Amino acid sequence: MYFDRGNFYDFTSLVRELDVPGEIYERKTYAFEFSTVEMPYETYNGVNVRLRYVLKVTINRGYAGSIIEYQDFVVRNYSPPPEINNSIKMEVGIEDCLHIEFEYNKSKYHLKDVIIGKIYFLLVRIKIKNMDLEIRRRESTGSGTNTHVETETLAKFELMDGAPVRGESIPIRLFLSPYELTPTHRNINNKFSVKYFLNLVLVDEEDRRYFKQQEITMYRLEEEAS
Repeated sequence: MYFDRGNFYDFTSLVRELDVPGEIYERKTYAFEFSTVEMPYETYNGVNVRLRYVLKVTINRGYAGSIIEYQDFVVRNYSPPPEINNSIKMEVGIEDCLHIEFEYNKSKYHLKDVIIGKIYFLLVRIKIKNMDLEIRRRESTGSGTNTHVETETLAKFELMDGAPVRGESIPIRLFLSPYELTPTHRNINNKFSVKYFLNLVLVDEEDRRYFKQQEITMYRLEEEAS
């Protein structure tokens, strides 16, 4: 936890003793196996938190300090496609000025998915200059008054350049594969969460910004299903 003075917390730990106390005079190789290790969380490297899996080798010496070596390894957890994946549809706007209806084809996306949708203008009485769709990642660490939140804009996709008219429909087709995304993480070991949002941004000719944010769920698709 970077914000927590770099403190780290173990969420799982298994130990194997590879040799009895004694002396080593030559090169030796030790076989080892961890056959029942639970690795419920993915490796994650964020702004304020890093989740690591490591192999740690310790040689305890009576006459001097211990020799300790670390080797990181990466864990990826795959998920099947969700049985229920509802579309997102919502009507938003400013009274008597702007009303739009937006629709995204799903609420849950795998990391290499494509976001398909549309924006439909029901009422336009302000001069819109452009419209963008952003992918935002929100990382929350800690809890209570010690909660730290970092929001990153990972992608910005221009949907429209110019003034729309009433009845106009703008298609959305955004490929996710070019971006460095991770699965959604919810309250991992009571330490952190990572959420993703689609942020629709409209800018008028006076550079006023209007936006609507909608949470989506990200998951890593099973390899055999990809």
